[in-house]
Amino acid sequence: MKLTGAQIMMKVLKEEGVDTIFGYPGGAVIDIYDELERTDIRHILVRQEACAVHAADGYARAGGRTGVCLVTSGPGATNTVTGIASSYMDSIPVVIFTGQVPTHLIGNDAFQEVDTVGITRPCTKHNYLVKRTEDLARIIKEAFLIASSGRPGPVLIDIPKNVAANTIDYKAPTKIKLKSYKPTYSPNVKQLQRVADMIKDSQKPLIFAGGGVILSKASKELTELAHKAQIPVTCSLMGLGGFPGTDPLWLGMIGMHGTYRSNMSTGDCDLMIGIGVRFDDRVTGKTDAFAPNAKIVHIDIDPTSIRKNIPVTIPVVGDCKITLSQLNKLLDKEDLGDLKKKRQKWIDQIDHWKSTSPQTYDQKDVIKPQYVVDKLYQLTKGEAIITTEVGQNQMWAAQYYHFDRPNHFITSGGLGCMGFGLPAAIGAQLACPDKLVVDVAGDGSIQMNIQEMTTAIQCGLPVKIVILNNGYLGMVRQWQQLFFNKRYVSTCLECAPDFVKLAEAYGAVGLRATKPEEVVPVLKKGLFSKKTVIMDFVVEKEECVYPMVPAGAPVTEMLLV
Repeated sequence: MKLTGAQIMMKVLKEEGVDTIFGYPGGAVIDIYDELERTDIRHILVRQEACAVHAADGYARAGGRTGVCLVTSGPGATNTVTGIASSYMDSIPVVIFTGQVPTHLIGNDAFQEVDTVGITRPCTKHNYLVKRTEDLARIIKEAFLIASSGRPGPVLIDIPKNVAANTIDYKAPTKIKLKSYKPTYSPNVKQLQRVADMIKDSQKPLIFAGGGVILSKASKELTELAHKAQIPVTCSLMGLGGFPGTDPLWLGMIGMHGTYRSNMSTGDCDLMIGIGVRFDDRVTGKTDAFAPNAKIVHIDIDPTSIRKNIPVTIPVVGDCKITLSQLNKLLDKEDLGDLKKKRQKWIDQIDHWKSTSPQTYDQKDVIKPQYVVDKLYQLTKGEAIITTEVGQNQMWAAQYYHFDRPNHFITSGGLGCMGFGLPAAIGAQLACPDKLVVDVAGDGSIQMNIQEMTTAIQCGLPVKIVILNNGYLGMVRQWQQLFFNKRYVSTCLECAPDFVKLAEAYGAVGLRATKPEEVVPVLKKGLFSKKTVIMDFVVEKEECVYPMVPAGAPVTEMLLV
């Protein structure tokens, strides 16, 4: 069978189950786009290439599958780097196709030529430059395998224009085998038995769960472990939803803006079980003061993550779902006795921390941003998929929206990429068309990629945008307030648009609340509309996110007001 490279690409994508591609066309990929039009694969035209990756990222997280995007060479490829880096930091499976100049022009500074492979090597799990049309099918299949297996991540395929246009005698690739790539899924049984013994003996255990629990679909196994062994659970930002946020054993988020009870538990526990986490700096604070009294177990599929930031007592390399399932079976064989009674003092101590320093706010005359998120949670009953931008809006969403299910909180955790939330919400809405999808945003971050309103409108997506409008780049302003004597340098957004009029200009619904009593009516009207909606909430200008752990301090030393 004679096929062009573009035809081969479409054939293999269909074999991989791809039904949606986010992208932006250009000369180097014109052959691919011409062939894409002949398929039933849905193409979503974004308005900036980074948003193609953000949308594919949101699609992957909400839908539990690999996201795909397609852009042209040169600036099209370089624009994707921010999105790729965000997916890489958060271990999200995305396959990125970039166009490239013809192979005979590579290295000649041709029009719209850049070294895409070189540029993206530090922020991809793997990347390819396809030099022969004969290699294209195999490379695409390898890319999907690498992106979705082991510790997931973005894989980039750079396709020269002539590789896409050439016609060859096509032969389907045989079963893909990568000799040097063999992730460890099953844990060492002896190490797991040591973990089981530690759980049985500990007085003050704590589970710290991260994004790996969600990526491996291990939420059920995590919940079973916590209940079986009566262990309180905290999560990183990326782990929210991995354990039910309304469960009695739930402590809230850990780290720089974690709950008081969660951070204090970290300082006092005698056993910490880290599952699918990186122990990054936003969680640990001062590393030599992190969990100082605890033996630490670290379960992760990526061996390079273990001991990278924190010394570990027992390393366990393996898939979180498989590992927790086996650990639960081991604990079934143990005489655990009455662990609830044994750990009652520990639970009482945690309850005391919760009662003395609860996560709360004081709603008076001016709208508090926490109040908006709180009411959003109550009105949606925790059923919505929440995406966020980055900054204060992100933290308030994490603190006051209680996630009972995985894949319902989508945020740029590792890279902290402003402008992520709207395109991610578009991707999530396309992956889950029957779900309510809400982007919680700030008035600064929403303007980073506001052009994607056109994408939402064109696709008829009922995405909701909740703007916590304080007239500042809020998180940077908070640091300037607390540590730089209120010198608000370049953080006051004095020339912000009228978001209601802006929504209407795009063809969306625009709503605004300026008083506390207007919050619920605006939310109700916006959430239950079948259209794309921007809800602008004019909130307290100098409200800060608390608790807050200052940079370099132990997580137990928090600013509470």
